[in-house]
Amino acid sequence: MKHLLVACIALSMSAFASAAPAAPAAPTAQQGKMVTCNADASGKKGDERKAFMKTCLSAKPEPVTQQSKMKTCNVDAAGKKGDERKAFMKTCLSAPK
Repeated sequence: MKHLLVACIALSMSAFASAAPAAPAAPTAQQGKMVTCNADASGKKGDERKAFMKTCLSAKPEPVTQQSKMKTCNVDAAGKKGDERKAFMKTCLSAPK
């Protein structure tokens, strides 16, 4: 009986040891936000930090407006001229948010 128990334990341990570790999952948006808020909260302590973190983590990202897209696309189009710039701007401005 002891040999059977030892064999079962040895089998289960070897099966556990040979199992490949799961690859770490990509961080979620909330986890990314946590990293950013933690960095911004450096130097704050106690209630001040708690209040800051609550506000920071619950903040919604600003919606992308057509005007902000235009600014970004203009910066990215620097150096392009004529038809090349026109084609780039059309693609850039019609890209999903």
